[in-house]
Amino acid sequence: MVAICSLAACVLTGLVPSSDAFVGFSHPAVVTVACVLVLSRGLQTSGAVDALSRAVLPARAGVLLSMSTLCALGAVLSGFMNNVGAMALLMPVAVQLAGRLNLTPGQLLMPLAFSTILGGMTTMIGTPPNLIVSSFRDQTGTGSFAMFDFLPVGLAVAAAGVSFITLIGWRLVPARKQSGVKGFESEAYITEARVLENSNVAGISLRDIDKMIDEIDAQIIGMVHNDVRMMAPSAWRKVRAGDILVIEAEAKSLAVTLSTLGLELEEAIEQEKADQNKANDAVENQENAPNNDVDEPLDKSKEQDQTKTSDHNVLMELAVLPGSPLLGRSATDIMLRTRYGMNLLAVSRYGKPSLSRLRSRPFRSGDLLLMQGSPEAIAEFASDNNCVPLAKRELRIPSKRKAWEAGIIMTLAVGAAAFGLLPAAISFALGVLASMVLRTVPPRSVYNAIDWPVIVLLGALIPVAGAMESSGTADLMARFLLNNMAQGNAVLGLTLILVVSMFLSDLMNNTATAAVMCPIAIATAAALGVSTDPFLMAVAIGASCAFLTPIGHQNNTLILGPGGFGFGDYWKLGIPLELLVIAISLPTLLWVWPL
Repeated sequence: MVAICSLAACVLTGLVPSSDAFVGFSHPAVVTVACVLVLSRGLQTSGAVDALSRAVLPARAGVLLSMSTLCALGAVLSGFMNNVGAMALLMPVAVQLAGRLNLTPGQLLMPLAFSTILGGMTTMIGTPPNLIVSSFRDQTGTGSFAMFDFLPVGLAVAAAGVSFITLIGWRLVPARKQSGVKGFESEAYITEARVLENSNVAGISLRDIDKMIDEIDAQIIGMVHNDVRMMAPSAWRKVRAGDILVIEAEAKSLAVTLSTLGLELEEAIEQEKADQNKANDAVENQENAPNNDVDEPLDKSKEQDQTKTSDHNVLMELAVLPGSPLLGRSATDIMLRTRYGMNLLAVSRYGKPSLSRLRSRPFRSGDLLLMQGSPEAIAEFASDNNCVPLAKRELRIPSKRKAWEAGIIMTLAVGAAAFGLLPAAISFALGVLASMVLRTVPPRSVYNAIDWPVIVLLGALIPVAGAMESSGTADLMARFLLNNMAQGNAVLGLTLILVVSMFLSDLMNNTATAAVMCPIAIATAAALGVSTDPFLMAVAIGASCAFLTPIGHQNNTLILGPGGFGFGDYWKLGIPLELLVIAISLPTLLWVWPL
């Protein structure tokens, strides 16, 4: 609203021609930001980052090593994907790690949030302010910054900042208890997963598998071999491809368990078989159909779309109420998949696990069902069967193939932009296209992956920032800073640009800060007769360093509730960290980008 009001005011006062009011939405920086958000979603949903975090994070290390590894991983990921996405991915890991280390969640969440913010300043795509700064440099006629032009200064600042946080700074974080209403917590779910030929557990014993998932709070309570169900099988029994493991785990641990063991949900496999059989039957019926039906050819893709709706499926927990028509009946009895197009992924029951298979297990009053299907199908099922929705769950079912594809797409997009083979906007747009074709990001999910408030903010403020420059406002503000504070000293002027950018970023969106400060930085450098590069880099560093308030950066907002923080808790670590950033960045700026 503020951005659009600013744009409207500039148009109504004639500072921005009405024909150029929305030209900001076609700006390459806006397109690049949107595309990077989509590619980040591909890394997230494919399980690529989950696999990386499990490979990198130590399982039984102490506070120092665990926190250092977590914060370093967050910083590295933020350099190549949206830092809000990196934070969201690692938050559950941080909360789980805090419990193991006997720390409050906030004592790990704040260091992680600040580390991901620091990591974002190392590359052009790490954070939107860097893209804005790069686009303003292009407008000066010297060309935009390259992908890794931000690395020398950004890496020095990020390395110093992360080191300070993990060695000293985390001790300054207030130990707050988690605030707010907790999400619905259920008992552990019982689910079935099939061992594939390339599964990590094929050929090893159940005892070794239990060791692999001990830290995940999951356990193997049974298995199905050659259609024979075994409860409490011998710990020395080896698992073979084709076996089905009966797993007890919380909903939030299911994805990690599946990825760690290399398993696939049995119901997902059954759904794929059913879809394929339907498609084959439809093709056979079409081939055997009379010739007068040839004017209505079978659309195989349409048939598959009707039977497989995974692109827009959700996971929902449903409670079976007393008097439900489901009581005493199983998923097979009610023809769940045929009638509703849904999968029963797991059942949580407060009693003993049943000896029956999941699909043939009779429902009881009070059962919690983890259902996968379209929102409409789940709503219809709940209404028909007297069930009540309890909680929507996130479950990223990992896929090694898609994880590799998402990683390769991101690498190629970054490489093409970094080596100047393609403009950044084109390179990342092609990456999004490849993601949709290979379905690492399903086409229906592309628009949901974009943070539209950021896009609107950018598109609206770019013309406003241009008006600041063309109207002389930026020049006026620059001269005020120079004459009254910097007094013509270039180093002092650079310091002021950095500090003012940091101050504004704590109070308003970092993207808006970059858009407002870039014209002032360019005008200040011009008035001093020095290079604009160090001043623009100072804006990039300052706009990214929002450590004093929960509203300065989305990562700070994300941890407000889970960490139990108040508004004034951020500055205790934020102030020394911002002072360190100033101390490290200024000499590095002057060395890498001389005046």
